Amino acid sequence: MNKRHILFLILLTFSSASFAQQIKRFNPDSIRTIVIDSAVNIHSHHLNAEDFIKAVLADTGFYKAFYNMKKYAFIAENRIYTYNKKNKVEGRIYRKLKHHNVAGTHKIDFLAKQDTGSVYKSNGKYQLYTVEMFDYIFMNAYNSDFVKGPALPGEGSGKDESYKDKLKKLIFTPGRRVSGIPFISGRTEIFSKDMRQFYYYQFSRGRYLDSIPVYIFRVVRKPSTSDGDTMIKEMTTIFDMRNFQILGRYIDMKYSNFLFSFNVQMNIELAKYNNELLPVKITYQGNWDVPFHRTERASFLIVHKDYRRE
Repeated sequence: MNKRHILFLILLTFSSASFAQQIKRFNPDSIRTIVIDSAVNIHSHHLNAEDFIKAVLADTGFYKAFYNMKKYAFIAENRIYTYNKKNKVEGRIYRKLKHHNVAGTHKIDFLAKQDTGSVYKSNGKYQLYTVEMFDYIFMNAYNSDFVKGPALPGEGSGKDESYKDKLKKLIFTPGRRVSGIPFISGRTEIFSKDMRQFYYYQFSRGRYLDSIPVYIFRVVRKPSTSDGDTMIKEMTTIFDMRNFQILGRYIDMKYSNFLFSFNVQMNIELAKYNNELLPVKITYQGNWDVPFHRTERASFLIVHKDYRRE
């Protein structure tokens, strides 16, 4: 795994207004499906911004939710769309998979598999690196050491930190510094003293999955902020009001320099089965561009359902 993988994981981790009309047909933003009751004065709830920030930074629930999948059989439906430079759909990939986990042994059965349009190169590899990384993160992740244990945050720190550990930090611990990514590392640390000046904090409350009372905590970039000062435009996190567990997160990220540019939205949604948090929906949309490579435009929708112990 090289530094290009790390750069690309940024795209798979954290708005791409140019794709908004295309994506809405496929990847409804689950943060937007939350019914927001009202803005909330958190002081009346005996909370303050630091309570939410500390909860975000300390959370390991997202990582453990993915790790918890190893205990279950479930159905996964994956839809991937790629786009040409006019933002018209160029390729479609559909997979319906049955994941089995029996006595620690993982097996995947393909229930449906369909590819249309421009998906593969002549050598059989995917046309887009986006899709290749999707396959690595969200297919092989269940069958490899990518999610090998509940040790985050803090594992793999320092110079010896592996690339996979950096990828996991980008996915599961947003708001922390991720070293080793040129021009970007400090910009991921949005709660640091230097970065807080660029953001507003907003609070509301609502209902998630029609019944769960939640707090919505939005970290939004100030309009006056220069694009070069930040990478994350917005990070919205939903908390179960009853126990402060994190149930969902939406990230809007954009950055550009002479080496690369990207403009990405990602949303992750969790739900409880047998009193354990498990991922139920992941959506991604975005584009990225590096010198000497075609601009990549893609979106995907991942839905997990029918979890059960085997």
